[in-house]
Amino acid sequence: MVIGADHDRIAALVFGSVMVCWILFALTFSLRKRAVRSEEKQRDRTALIGIGMQFVGYFLVWFGPLERKFFSSIVPMPRFAEIILAGLTVGIAAGSVWMVNSAVRALGKQWAVSARLVEGHQLITAGPYRLVRNPIYTGMFGMMLATGLAVTRWQVLLAATVIFLAGTYIRVRVEERLLRGQFGSDFDDYTRRVPAVIPGIW
Repeated sequence: MVIGADHDRIAALVFGSVMVCWILFALTFSLRKRAVRSEEKQRDRTALIGIGMQFVGYFLVWFGPLERKFFSSIVPMPRFAEIILAGLTVGIAAGSVWMVNSAVRALGKQWAVSARLVEGHQLITAGPYRLVRNPIYTGMFGMMLATGLAVTRWQVLLAATVIFLAGTYIRVRVEERLLRGQFGSDFDDYTRRVPAVIPGIW
């Protein structure tokens, strides 16, 4: 980000709020209780492709040379519109932290970075899993979106969104194939009731 003397106070407040949310986001994973190691029943490494694409999306919104002027709005807009967008950005970041934190706690020992099933694996449908089937990915996307709205150019954010969602699609397909094989019709019923990542869209 290029720091300008005529920085926008609203943009500065949004940036600071999103950074606080990133700290809380990181603490969700670093402070979670470590479960007793469970025997792994099945793992699909195809999900690593999706993880890599999600990482690329994050990299784009954080990569300094692609960012816009420090503490400026993402596009020129009236003050009232900037205030509305600021509230939306902070709300997305805060909601994303809540969703990820709740999902990690709901999963417990079943949480893992890559797609896998463990011994005694259960189908979790409570908490944030009542809203979306993959709330951690929803929260990850929300944090990327909020970060892009706070620091990067709109063209870069658009590219990052497309790449991130493509990677998320791969991860969802791989993980849900494992869950469908494990839980059968119960999982199919769940997928009919609850969207995958974004309510009303996907």
